[in-house]
Amino acid sequence: MVKLIALYKQPEDQEAFDEHYFNTHTPITKEIPGLRDMKVTKIVGSPMGESKYYLLCEMFYDDHESLQKGMKSDEGKASGKDLMGFAGDMVTLMIGEELDE
Repeated sequence: MVKLIALYKQPEDQEAFDEHYFNTHTPITKEIPGLRDMKVTKIVGSPMGESKYYLLCEMFYDDHESLQKGMKSDEGKASGKDLMGFAGDMVTLMIGEELDE
């Protein structure tokens, strides 16, 4: 299992961010071919107190090829364009592989 991880910093306007993220961005992203699951976690703090991060989104794919095909699809491009438009300066994207221990 491979996942694309999006880590968002605290937005200046959480209400406006949430409105766009959950009502516009999420529906676009959920249409990406090959996406198996999408989990969003709201960051509520850290062991040291407040966190500079706001949301973590994990998007699960079967393998790297499925992820790459999804990102190259029209839906993947639309999701990326929307992301850069509303959160380009506050998001970090990572690709990870789940480990079976």
